[in-house]
Amino acid sequence: MLCRRPARATALTTALVTALSAAVLCGTATAAPSVPGDRTDRGDRLTVMVSESGDPARDGTYELYCHPADGDHPQARAACERLDALTVWGGPGPFAPVPEDALCTMQHGGPAVAHVEGTWAGRPVNADFTRENGCEIGRWDALVPFLPAADR
Repeated sequence: MLCRRPARATALTTALVTALSAAVLCGTATAAPSVPGDRTDRGDRLTVMVSESGDPARDGTYELYCHPADGDHPQARAACERLDALTVWGGPGPFAPVPEDALCTMQHGGPAVAHVEGTWAGRPVNADFTRENGCEIGRWDALVPFLPAADR
């Protein structure tokens, strides 16, 4: 036995499919083409701001693009390679904060501070780094050369 759809349901389905198709086509037709050298469509891009590292030449704001490595970061290729090495898909990522329950040595690694923002491995990044205790020093040192090696 065959069941027939009511004409009203068929008309609504047809209208919905037509509207969605038009939306998809319009969305792709109006998208701006990628311009050679344009980095806005690249997924891995980070801005790192470093201050008080102990060497004024290493302080400043740098842009880093990976895959392929680019930007004005002084060691772009090595920085991207280091971040790749620390990235575990599905894991916390290289920018995860020190866990709140971590036991950290009470030592001071200097006044260096850094702020990182952007996108890495498809995730938004907004992270701060200091050298205020053993855990934070280890976190910073793990990211060298993405972050500069701080004078001690």
